[in-house]
Amino acid sequence: MTTFDLSFNLFFLSFKAFKYVPRKIPLLFIIALSVLFEFAMAHPPADSSKLAAEQHPTFDPGRNAGKDLQNAIHLAQKTHRRILLDVGGEWCIWCHRLDSLFLQNKDLQEFLNRHYVVVKVNVSKENMNQEFLSTYPKVAGYPHLFVLDQNGKLLHSQDTGELEYPKTYPVKGHDKKKVFDFLEKWSR
Repeated sequence: MTTFDLSFNLFFLSFKAFKYVPRKIPLLFIIALSVLFEFAMAHPPADSSKLAAEQHPTFDPGRNAGKDLQNAIHLAQKTHRRILLDVGGEWCIWCHRLDSLFLQNKDLQEFLNRHYVVVKVNVSKENMNQEFLSTYPKVAGYPHLFVLDQNGKLLHSQDTGELEYPKTYPVKGHDKKKVFDFLEKWSR
C-alpha cells in the first residue's frame, strides 16, 4: 500500500466518521487525523528482532574475542564504564534465558548499558576461544560473567548459577533482583 493509498483511505474514513463528530469541531478532527497520519508515516514501527539484536548481540564463533576486548577497553576508558565478558554460546539455553531477562526488563538493560561495555565471548565446537579464555579463571558452566575494569583487569568471576531462582522455584531462569544486585555491586 503506497503513501497515497494510505492518505486517500484516511481521508475517506474521516468523512465517514464525520457524521459522528459534533458540528463545532470538524476542522479540528480533520487536523488531528492529518497530524496522526503524518506522525505514523514519519515513525514506522521498529523491527523488534533487529532492535533486540542491536541491544544484545549473539554469540558469534567468527568473532575475535581478543580484538573485541581491545575495542571494549578503548570504549570503557572513553565512557568510564566497566567491561562485562559474557561467556557462552548460541547452543546454551541458560545464555538465552539471561539475554531474555535483559531484553524483557528495560531498567536492567539500561543499567547494564550505562555501567558496562558488554563483550560476548563465544564457546562452541566452531570456536572454543581457548587461548583467550586461558587468561581467566576456569569456567564451570555457562553463561559465565567476568567483570573487568576499564583497563581490562579482572575484578570478579561470576557463576551465573548463583544468580538463578532457587531450584524449587516454579520458574526457571535468572532472578532479576540477584542480577541487578550483582551488576550494581561491580559497577563502582
